[in-house]
Amino acid sequence: MHQTGIGVVTPYDFALDRELWRWLPDDVSLHLTRMPYAALPATLEMAVRVSSPELVAQGFTDVKAVSPQCMAYACTSGSFIGGLAAEAELVSAMTEAGAPAAVTTSGALLEALTHLDIVRIVTVTPYIAELTVGLTTFLGEAGVDVVAAAGMGLISDIWTVPYDVTAALVRETNTEDAQAIFVSCTNLPTYDLIAPLEEELKKPVLTANQVTMWAALRTIGRKAVGPGQQLLER
Repeated sequence: MHQTGIGVVTPYDFALDRELWRWLPDDVSLHLTRMPYAALPATLEMAVRVSSPELVAQGFTDVKAVSPQCMAYACTSGSFIGGLAAEAELVSAMTEAGAPAAVTTSGALLEALTHLDIVRIVTVTPYIAELTVGLTTFLGEAGVDVVAAAGMGLISDIWTVPYDVTAALVRETNTEDAQAIFVSCTNLPTYDLIAPLEEELKKPVLTANQVTMWAALRTIGRKAVGPGQQLLER
């Protein structure tokens, strides 16, 4: 069986490799690499550091020997913190380094919202307030109205947050007028939450890793795997 490859560059503290793999069909492989370690908590300073186009481009260089057909920058805050222009610069950095195609998590979110014709959302994040507001600002620049937002105030160990904690915050923050919910941060586990919450809340529940893998696979003409996930079924 011929394998198609997707390269993924993540912040140095990324812990959810296995979750990303769950969205992949069997004949697509992931080639992951991480940015250099820095002793920083998950704050604005870290988001700015990992938003460096040079570090993101280096991610493609790290995996180019295996010829990935698309490169994904899997970080929400690092791809929204500078606004739309900075997100576009990250994509350009990867393609200029040689990636045949490239996506970022925040760019993938906008693509998913357009695909679903959604302009009003609720956001749930693990972030401190400053970063949660930053996501709202980015989405507003793109014409998306955030009608409610909530953050967990975490600066470390985000990958250890239990599903039930995230689900409770989604339910608490959801509003009737929101067309969808976005759960931010590629380091927050979400795969097994999406379908049950969509069934319960009767609206799309998008998550950072989900939209990243959906968009990356879409660039190579493939479909993500996620039974009961509305984004993947439309």
